[in-house]
Amino acid sequence: MKTLYKTAVTASGARAGHIKSDDNKIDMNLSVPKSMGGDGGDGTNPEQLFGGAYSACFGSALLAVAKDHKVTLGNFTVTANISLTKSDEGDLNLKAVLDCYLPGHDIETGEKLVNAAHEICPFSRATRDNIDVTLNLLLDE
Repeated sequence: MKTLYKTAVTASGARAGHIKSDDNKIDMNLSVPKSMGGDGGDGTNPEQLFGGAYSACFGSALLAVAKDHKVTLGNFTVTANISLTKSDEGDLNLKAVLDCYLPGHDIETGEKLVNAAHEICPFSRATRDNIDVTLNLLLDE
């Protein structure tokens, strides 16, 4: 397997700590949301970081499949709604809902692109059968 990119990000202090990447492009504080018993400070949290990473990666997958299908996406967006849930047994789990806004496309084309992107996106592949992922197609009326 050929490595296309490699990075390292170090966390200290867990959810109320700090993260820093090896190239210093990420250098930020983390805060625990109030809903989780934290102070809700100015820092981000792992779920927000995961959501940003997943939505950006899924967007790239959409671009790739659109190119393969000779479709121009235009001004599209992907919003990742990430939830941290707790099962009745006390297990913590992630849930993702990806809202894919593809203006100017019909339902058939949009569904084909979103489903194909879900097959090739590295984040979708990594989470497949591990977390609940829902794909939503949003179109212009």
